[in-house]
Amino acid sequence: MTNQEIKELLQIFKESDVAEMEVQRGENRLRLRRAVAAQEYVLPAPAPARGPVPEANHILVKSPIVGTYYDAPAPGAAAFIKVGDSVEPGQVLCIIESMKLMNEIEAEVAGVVAAKLVENGRPVEYGEALFSIRPR
Repeated sequence: MTNQEIKELLQIFKESDVAEMEVQRGENRLRLRRAVAAQEYVLPAPAPARGPVPEANHILVKSPIVGTYYDAPAPGAAAFIKVGDSVEPGQVLCIIESMKLMNEIEAEVAGVVAAKLVENGRPVEYGEALFSIRPR
């Protein structure tokens, strides 16, 4: 791939709405990806599927990605946590499946799970509240 070809591909990528592009010619490969932080979307806050409205001193654990929420490591397995459980930083709370990848969502604070705000198997949006944790 020549420098001119790369410049032309960059221009095409810049002018398009494509989020990611990969071109391979022989052993040369070029991969372009837009930075996620460069795009801002304002989404209305979704209403919790169930559970109480979190109290002011509670910390909401929010989904860092769009995907499908799972509260257990496998179908039929015990849930990672349940309401009333104590959690520590780094403890796995749930899994969000996105593009066939299983992403573990971990607690960032120590506390007690006050509410589970999403039903198992339901799609979740970026920034959607998953749990309410009462910090210790």
